[in-house]
Amino acid sequence: MTLDGKTQVYGLVGYPVSHSLSPVFQNKAFQHFSINALYVPFEVKPEDFEKAFLGLKALGVKGVNVTLPHKERALELADFSDPHAKAIGSANTLSFTPEGVHAYNTDWIGFLRAVHKLMPELKGVKTLVLGAGGSARAVVYALRGQGSEVYLWNRTPEKADRLCKELGCEKVSSPQEVLREVELMVNTTSSGLKEQDPPLFDYQLLSPQHKVMDLIYWDTPLLKFAKSLGCPCQNGLDMLLYQGMESFRLWTGLEVPYEVVREAVLEYLQST
Repeated sequence: MTLDGKTQVYGLVGYPVSHSLSPVFQNKAFQHFSINALYVPFEVKPEDFEKAFLGLKALGVKGVNVTLPHKERALELADFSDPHAKAIGSANTLSFTPEGVHAYNTDWIGFLRAVHKLMPELKGVKTLVLGAGGSARAVVYALRGQGSEVYLWNRTPEKADRLCKELGCEKVSSPQEVLREVELMVNTTSSGLKEQDPPLFDYQLLSPQHKVMDLIYWDTPLLKFAKSLGCPCQNGLDMLLYQGMESFRLWTGLEVPYEVVREAVLEYLQST
């Protein structure tokens, strides 16, 4: 990669971002098409996000992905937003243009492409979603669009109330309340980023009937326990790749092959 005065800058804005694999595969995507561009992580605290947003515009950054905890604020600050981002209430992709900042949500697309590998048919499937942040909103939006019956649990009930009212799901007071009924469980919380994080509920209540997906893109304690019980499981790596591929398409108009980005990530993980 040669950096010069014509190099376009893209990136990831979140807090934290040091664990992110997005720079690995997005830079590979630019290299695959011989685009003079660089994708870098920007770690921004919540209280600094608006200043960072204005700074990215001023510096001429072409586009960024947005991750926890900034997705809802990103939508608020953008000049334009697509219908999916508006309906979800959060944005994970920003494109900076002379006309203004465009906000998109590609999380719901990435989630659907990934979860269909675990469960090809979602219509009528009872699903428990853990969490009520920006990612949860995209997951619920995607599931409801496919006809899934969604239950939602969150530590902060008020946030769950708002999400359920806007996107048409049912709040539960604890995961245990509906575990026997649901077939699919999706963890959208940050619990599991650290091995010592306390469990979200009593994982021993899981059974092989449950299909478990965690948006964190390695095997969290939840997934490890679920696998030990014989549950079909999926981590968030495929969702990460698919949503990133869609962001790349929005920025460049090009569709990078799945095999290219997946191979880049696997090579990186094997070398670290």
